[in-house]
Amino acid sequence: MGISNVIFDEKPHFLRNQPKMTKNQALGKQGELLAMNYLKEQGYQIVRRNYRYLQAEIDIIARKKDQLVVVEVKFRQRNFFEDLSQTVNKKKRNLLIMAADQFIQSHELDLELRFDVITIIQNDQGYTIEHMESAFYHF
Repeated sequence: MGISNVIFDEKPHFLRNQPKMTKNQALGKQGELLAMNYLKEQGYQIVRRNYRYLQAEIDIIARKKDQLVVVEVKFRQRNFFEDLSQTVNKKKRNLLIMAADQFIQSHELDLELRFDVITIIQNDQGYTIEHMESAFYHF
């Protein structure tokens, strides 16, 4: 029995009534997948993706050794010259800290916490990944 291609005339039931993604949302999801693959290649274990708490969302929660790493992913088109450390504003940092605290408490974790930023920059050759560890501190 081989594998065959199936063409659906309509969306499967679990995709019906789902809002369509904007171009920016689709690029963001693509960036998150690239970031997850990068993190795995670097020896991280992906714990959770798109963790939500109240109005906060953490793109990726990963673990490496005794550290829990909260990762904010930014996808940028070519000609991006902004300093990575400036891509997450104070409001977003506070939301990430709040959500990370909730995640740690709800899972009763005793790990060192770190906040990273990964920027995926699209260029003519594909993508460049920039990873800033300890992009900001929570205290």
